[in-house]
Amino acid sequence: MEHNTANHSKFPWTQVVGFILSIALTFLAIWFGLYAGLAYNVMVPLVFVLAFIQAAIQLFMFMHVTEGEGKWQVGKMISATVIVLIIVLGTIWVMVSMH
Repeated sequence: MEHNTANHSKFPWTQVVGFILSIALTFLAIWFGLYAGLAYNVMVPLVFVLAFIQAAIQLFMFMHVTEGEGKWQVGKMISATVIVLIIVLGTIWVMVSMH
């Protein structure tokens, strides 16, 4: 029984780069929110864009969405996107309706 250890012995550069990018985007969003002095209607879309970029980085670097059956697991990605949109848009709708 021969074990293929070639993939296990190399340094996980993609995970390290993904982690550093995720931390950098988090600190950038915090800086925009606390210190940039931007108007609220500019800051919120900017933070949403940074969050979207960070989610994409995490999907490709950590969740391995390009691996598996058919390279892209289209059904899983579409259903996850629909669930996320329902949660985010529903939360925004409830918070706006409270005022």
